[in-house]
Amino acid sequence: MPKPYPREFGEDVVRVARQRESGVTLEQVAADFGVHPMTLSEWMRQSDVDDGVKPGASSSENAELRAVKRRIRLLEQENEVLRRAAAYLSQSNLPGK
Repeated sequence: MPKPYPREFGEDVVRVARQRESGVTLEQVAADFGVHPMTLSEWMRQSDVDDGVKPGASSSENAELRAVKRRIRLLEQENEVLRRAAAYLSQSNLPGK
């Protein structure tokens, strides 16, 4: 998987795309910066959401959501380890062993 572009680079490309002259397409701006036109469109959409122009989850909310999901996944794994340990220990305490 390719490395993501730096955030500052994306912000610069979006700024240039928004200030482009008439007759210059998004595809041309994307080609000038060496990014895919869909990537530029996505950056522009996310910029609109971050600026409050369009509804949706902002970049900071998305980052927080990813962190929370990562924490939940870790806690579920820890819970599973404890559940298995309890089951193992209860088996060793059964009479006849």
